[in-house]
Amino acid sequence: MRRATLFVVVGVLMAVLALAGCGGSQAPAGGGAGGAGDAAAGKALFAQSVLGSTPGCITCHSLEPGKTLVGPSIAGIASRAGKTVAGQSAEQYLRQSILEPDAHVTAGFAKGLMPKPTLTEQQVNDLVAYMLTLK
Repeated sequence: MRRATLFVVVGVLMAVLALAGCGGSQAPAGGGAGGAGDAAAGKALFAQSVLGSTPGCITCHSLEPGKTLVGPSIAGIASRAGKTVAGQSAEQYLRQSILEPDAHVTAGFAKGLMPKPTLTEQQVNDLVAYMLTLK
């Protein structure tokens, strides 16, 4: 009897774990490719001076309006991002700008200046979630 109970408990646990792994992650509104991001984690990631082998976001992008470091300031980016490319939501624009740095180069800045980062999908989601708070 004990063995049968153990098999039932183990079976139920395996089923719960399998179901948990199948759900819960949905694409964000706006048709982006990622899942839900954590803005607090994105803020911490943005503040790192080095990400892998490349300079971190804060090294080149200021959070102060009009202050240029190496790249443009991202102060207020959440308010501008959705209006920059017709048909693209702010989330889509930010995601593409991170993953394909030369896709949308701000006037006055050269292509090839921003390195393509080596980030996990979750890190990209977190950075996008954080930047969407910068209104």
